[in-house]
Amino acid sequence: MLRLERVSAEIEGVVVVRDASLDIASGATVALIGRNGAGKTSLQRLIMGALKPRSGRLSFDGHDLAGMPAHRRPFLGIGYAPEDRRLYGSFTLEENLRFPGEVMRLSAAELSRRLDLVYAVLPELRDMRERLAAGLSGGQGKMVALGRALVAGTRLILLDEPFQGLAPVLAQRYGAALRGLRQADRDIALLIAESNPALLSFADESYLIERGEVSRHGTPRAPISWA
Repeated sequence: MLRLERVSAEIEGVVVVRDASLDIASGATVALIGRNGAGKTSLQRLIMGALKPRSGRLSFDGHDLAGMPAHRRPFLGIGYAPEDRRLYGSFTLEENLRFPGEVMRLSAAELSRRLDLVYAVLPELRDMRERLAAGLSGGQGKMVALGRALVAGTRLILLDEPFQGLAPVLAQRYGAALRGLRQADRDIALLIAESNPALLSFADESYLIERGEVSRHGTPRAPISWA
């Protein structure tokens, strides 16, 4: 479904992704593991179109992503939850969830269906749906960012450091929500960028990224050494 073939990118002359190759099949849960600054965020921004490739090929279901404007990615079914959440504080929780669907001009019925999936996977959000986003805790904001990505993404969800800063109880709840999503819709693929591989033991396979270089590792259950 998603394929990167020897893709490189740079920011202000500094190479941040270097000859990266990666494959994600429909329904797969893939971990992208690396230290802070290894290039995890840059690779996801490259997929979303916020960063342009210098070389290589990106494709999604046969569509050339390299030549596609960033705002067209959601129309392919790609959703993105950035590390910093980027919620609109003056919007309610549900208004934040609805926002990408309204920008995409989804029908009322389709938007309602996608919201139902969000509330099925993240039932705690339903009771808070009228709360302003500015009043949410960091952990709650992470949950909303995941829900918003689900509204936009029906085929592939990119999650950037979703567990960062979460208390252990909330990290467990977030992991349970991801496993619940896998059960609710087995066709959605997940690409989860994380620095701690122990949090992604449920992933089907993993890639390591270091200095922008990506290598296949196997499963996150296998021990990883940063030495």
